[in-house]
Amino acid sequence: MEGFTPAQAAAITGLPLSAVHKAIDSRLIRPRSARSGGSIRRLLTKEQLIYLQLEAEGLRLLPVGTRREIAESIQRSPKTEKLPVANGAALLFEIGTARRAVESQLQQLARVKEMVVTEPEIMRGTPVGKATRIPVALVADMLAQGATAQEILEGYSTLSKERIAIAPLYMRAFPRRGRPSRRPWQGKKARCRKSFPLSTLLTSA
Repeated sequence: MEGFTPAQAAAITGLPLSAVHKAIDSRLIRPRSARSGGSIRRLLTKEQLIYLQLEAEGLRLLPVGTRREIAESIQRSPKTEKLPVANGAALLFEIGTARRAVESQLQQLARVKEMVVTEPEIMRGTPVGKATRIPVALVADMLAQGATAQEILEGYSTLSKERIAIAPLYMRAFPRRGRPSRRPWQGKKARCRKSFPLSTLLTSA
């Protein structure tokens, strides 16, 4: 990827999308602008993702001046492992750890993209699981309504636990642009409501 959208940055780092936009609006990070499909998008670098990873780990509790200094240091020296910062007390930030976390999430996001197809001739371009024709948004919505992976598999046998687990991440990283399409499954009462970590689905697939 040549750049990352704020939505992708939020999905990769775990920050709320509003926090990503706030970091941009506060000029802690400065994305480049790129035209795509008649609109302007703001794209972030990998170094800026590393900074946002630190924000997700608690950096945003520090004063803006200190945070800006850290963001600029990462941009200048992206391979730095540790960054000492004077802020009334000696602070040491593990840049290398944040970088490796971002790289791991980027690999997962790349794999997620490979598992999804978006073609005009397939359901009018709706993102679907490869070789399934099942909308990713449908799976994500069912999970949000409380359906378990096993319940979804009972209705959609062409899916797998891994394909089910990646649906929320895909929808967060690649939200649909424009007016949301009609989803006939929305509003229906879930048969049950249970919570479970998606990581367990990936390990048990």
